[in-house]
Amino acid sequence: MAWRNLGSLFNFRGIFQGRTPEIELGRRYTIKSHGAALAKNHMYDWLILLLLAVIELILFIIYPFYRFVGKDMMEDLRYPMKANTVPVWAVPMYSVLLPIVIFLFFYMRRIDVHDLHHSILGLLFAVLITGVITDAIKNAVGRPRPDFFWRCFPDGKDVYDQFGGVVCHGKDSDIKEGHKSFPSGHASWSFAGLGFLSLYLCGKIKAFDRKGHVAKLCIVLLPLLAASLVAISRVDDYWHHWQDVFAGGLLGLVVASFCYRQFFPSPYHDQGWGPYAYFSALEETRILSHLGVSPTNNAPSVQVTGAQNVNEQHIQNSDAYAAFSGNRYTSIRLHEMESGGR
Repeated sequence: MAWRNLGSLFNFRGIFQGRTPEIELGRRYTIKSHGAALAKNHMYDWLILLLLAVIELILFIIYPFYRFVGKDMMEDLRYPMKANTVPVWAVPMYSVLLPIVIFLFFYMRRIDVHDLHHSILGLLFAVLITGVITDAIKNAVGRPRPDFFWRCFPDGKDVYDQFGGVVCHGKDSDIKEGHKSFPSGHASWSFAGLGFLSLYLCGKIKAFDRKGHVAKLCIVLLPLLAASLVAISRVDDYWHHWQDVFAGGLLGLVVASFCYRQFFPSPYHDQGWGPYAYFSALEETRILSHLGVSPTNNAPSVQVTGAQNVNEQHIQNSDAYAAFSGNRYTSIRLHEMESGGR
């Protein structure tokens, strides 16, 4: 009996699909049938992402503010200079590519390009917005890292000017990087990408379905644990002060939450397992089916069958057509109000 209950808990087919409306309607939204139209509809969003990537590159290249560092401050900046436990190149691997692989897995289970497109779009917005904010603050603050002494004086011989400020003779790249302590980029990127993944999983496996399956919470918290360990490694490597990783993690988590809710309902909601656009597409299909109209693969279109001979003017004046041509998110918003989802 215990094994049977455990098996029902991890019945992924039931968790991922369940008795969802698309099964009743027989609808599937594939990359081939709806992908191009969906990407075109969000063309400006993708252009903004490209702009954010360019801004992030510029912020990474420019020099930060070289804050005054005096001799009396060096007591807290003499920690040894170590290599990164988590390399810089690994950050986008686990915070971007890993979530996308999981998104693809869910796409293969449910065949919904709305979910795939919006999850990738939301994830990229989360990490790029977080990256831009992080690097902008880094450059503006210019806080020295805990190992700044050895970046500034690699031979251990400290030199100061007439005002008591450091006169560095280390490598220019080390000194530049030494003024980018606050906030932590590893922490902010980790919590942005893995925080978004955690929210995504929370909705997909229905972690808050009021059935008391703590195992689901373990799955949801796993990405956040990984992000926390990355953040801790930054303090252990003496690349950041604890305030840096705390602020970076908080920043990433907040941005991830905003970006997730831009495309998905709250994970607490009954329909939290799918994006707004998916339920909007289902509502359009329902209305068109009610009117006797056959939707095309790429987008719903009003094509009246000869047998039914529906008058176009009558359709435009009907309440059903008004609902169809109105706000794309009316259906799910009304459902949230009725079910107390807000």
